Formats: sequence, C-alpha cells, structure tokens
Amino acid sequence: MTTPRPRLRFQLIAFFLTRTIINTMYRMVYPFMTVFARGMGVPVGEVAAAVAARSALGLAAPLLGSSADRRGRKRGMVLGLGVFVAGAAVVVLRPMYFPFVAALLLTGAGKIAFDPAMQAYLGDLVGYQRRGQAIALTEIGWSLAFLVGVPLMGWLIARGGWTAPFPWLAGLGAAAALMLWRMLPRDTRKAGGSLSLADGLRRIVLHRAALAGLAVGLLASAANEIVNIVFGVWLEVSFGLQVVALGAAAAVIGLAELSGEGLVATTVDRIGKRRAIAIGLILNCGACLLLPVLGQSVPGALLGLFCFYITFEFTLVSSIPLMTELVPEARATLMSGNISALSAGRVLGAAAGLALYSEGMRTNTLATILLNMAALAILLTLVRD
Repeated sequence: MTTPRPRLRFQLIAFFLTRTIINTMYRMVYPFMTVFARGMGVPVGEVAAAVAARSALGLAAPLLGSSADRRGRKRGMVLGLGVFVAGAAVVVLRPMYFPFVAALLLTGAGKIAFDPAMQAYLGDLVGYQRRGQAIALTEIGWSLAFLVGVPLMGWLIARGGWTAPFPWLAGLGAAAALMLWRMLPRDTRKAGGSLSLADGLRRIVLHRAALAGLAVGLLASAANEIVNIVFGVWLEVSFGLQVVALGAAAAVIGLAELSGEGLVATTVDRIGKRRAIAIGLILNCGACLLLPVLGQSVPGALLGLFCFYITFEFTLVSSIPLMTELVPEARATLMSGNISALSAGRVLGAAAGLALYSEGMRTNTLATILLNMAALAILLTLVRD
C-alpha cells in the first residue's frame, strides 16, 4: 500500500491533531479532578474511581481495538471517534455524576478503538525503515495535549464552569471524524481483512516475538509507574512545596514527553527500533540511579524527573513501530493487545510503587531498574528488528 508523500504529510497532520483532541480529554481529568468533583457535588474519591474504571478498560482493549482487522482501518478510526463524540456529548446533555462516568468510559473506549486502527494504518502505509518517524509524529499529540490542550480546557473551565470543555471536545471530535472520513482512502480487503478476534489472538499467542514484545511493554510500563505513582508524594515530603513543585513537575514531564517523541522521530529509523528500545531502557536505569542523588533540591529533582520521563517516552514510542511489524496480518489486534499490556503494567506498577515507597524513593528506583533489566533481557533474547 503506497501513497504520495504530500498526501501522507497531510494525513500525519490530521492524525496528530486528532490524537491531541482525544488525549486532551483523557489527560484533563487528572489536574481538574477536584474541580469536576466540586461541580458535580460528589467526593473527589468518586471521580478517582471513575478514572480507575476508565483505566481498567485498557485491559479489554483487544475487544475494541481489533475491529480494524475485521472492518478496516478507516472504519476503525471513524468508529472510535464516533464513540468519543458520543461520550463527550453525554455530559453536555446531562451534567451529572453518572453521565460523567459514562463520558469517561465512552471517550476512553473511543481512544482504545482509534489508536490501534491508526497505528495499523501507518503500518500498512509506511515502510518499516521509515515508520518510526511517522508514528512518533502522531505521538506528539500525547504531550501536546498536556502542554496545550489541558491549559486550554482550564481556561474554558475558569470562564464557563466544569462542563465547558465537553461541547468543544465533542465538536472537535466530530470535525476530526469528518476530516478523516473525507481524507482517508476507502478500506481495501487487504487492509481490513476478515480476521476474527479469535484468529488474531491465536496468531499472536503462537508468535514468540509478539509475546516477548508485549512482555517488554508490560515490564517497562510497570517500571515507569513504580516511580510515577509516588513522585508527587516524594516532592511534597522532600521539599514541602506541593503546589509549586508539582506545578513545575507537570511542565517538566510534558516537555520531557515532547522531547522524547522528537528524539524518536529523528533517530529511531537510523539506529533501529530494537536498538533504540534497548538504549532507552538502559538510559532509564541511569536516570533512576541519578534521581535520588539529584533529588537533594527542587531544581535537581526536576532535572532528575526530566531525565526519567524523556528516557521512558523514548523507549515507549520506539517500541510502537517495532510492534506494528511483528504480526502484520493482525496489526490492529496486536496493537490493541499492546494497550492491554501497558495498562496491566501500570496497574501492577502502581500497586508495587505505593507498597515500596514506605522504604523510601531509592527502593522504588531500584525496583524500576530491575524491571527494566528484565525487559531488556527479553528484548535482546526474543525480539528481532
């Protein structure tokens, strides 16, 4: 499947913008959790429970994301956006707690359907030697959602109340769906195929490298979450500057993510996807060693967090193009399975991170290093570019 470079350029821009919209909805709940709770008149714990329920959807990602292997990539993306729009519109129609929960679940399901379909489409379209750059450009929509989209939603909330972002997100999602429907070519039999979910899962289970790739993602995700879940507490306890330090940390994390995606776009196709993942895992271990040492001051702690998050983002984004090539006949199913593996890793890492932190931050960073080393061993032993 080939397409002229000018058309590919416009498609990448469309994907980047669409993912910025979807990820803005996904990420805005965290900083504005208390605002949403106050607006609905419920305890913040109930909003946190709704977010946890949305996160749990990732474990069932193959049920949603694999549809692009059966119905086609374009249909999978548009379907995902349709579910996203319906979710955002629920709050516009009924601004209450249970519709809000439904909105989180539906927009989360829309993201789960859209992302694997888009990644599978790029896997079909772009040759493996240049695929890393293409996928990294779409991943910028993740960091830009945090750096640009979330502050814009905060501006809307400050002027129009807690429901103000939802009509904008629904409208932008609908515009994105229309744009992609008109821009993308019709699904072909080869791109869509007729592979059932059971057949797709069977091919993945029988593919040793695919299972190894999923294991690498799970371990790396768990390793990251062991630090991610406690860094806010660590900053507060260490420096007593909760608002200032956490606000600065949010900006640092967003810039680190954007920098990691930029590094993947400029380097991964030259050095190789497998080698890039290995480098990222090793550098993330180095960042873990530095974090307690640098964390003697707020600037040092923020520098350590920047190193930690840029190396993780580089690792994660480098893994996506490699995963798209392991089982080409079941790309969307494998990429949705990758979402499940990353979600499972976050769940396990969060539980472990909270338990380990009672022994101090060094214990968390040591556990992260051990999981990264396990991921590296699996990668080098069982996965080939």
